[in-house]
Amino acid sequence: MPIAHDTDAVTSVLNELVAAWERHDADAYGELFTEDATYITYVGTLYQGRRDIVDSHRTLFTSFLKGTRLADEVLDIRFYGPDTAIATGRGDTYKGKRPHKLTKIQTYTLVRQADGKWRIAAFHNTKRKPLMESISNRLAPGLIPAAEK
Repeated sequence: MPIAHDTDAVTSVLNELVAAWERHDADAYGELFTEDATYITYVGTLYQGRRDIVDSHRTLFTSFLKGTRLADEVLDIRFYGPDTAIATGRGDTYKGKRPHKLTKIQTYTLVRQADGKWRIAAFHNTKRKPLMESISNRLAPGLIPAAEK
């Protein structure tokens, strides 16, 4: 069973990620990832390594995602040993008012590194398709996740 400060430390990393996004600080955002991290966007783009993540976000923060904020909702954190955690949640980018429904499902793999800091080793972002989910669940009720029954 993880001790509370581990859960707090992992949650803190995710909160720092949201704060770095809000400041559009690509360097601070990237510092939350391991040097060899992988980052998969909801459109399927794979970035490999902290430098790639920083460079891509520097571009995004000055173009497609300029002026956006990041909404994040942690659904679950599970620990696999003392130095590895999987966090799942929902998220979205937005301008103006925070959206009520977040349209992306996200998985973070975090590791505690030699310096004692938790960092993100892998991130995967998937866009939800509520209409397709609804149709699939109606046609095949066995597809409905247990948490939604």
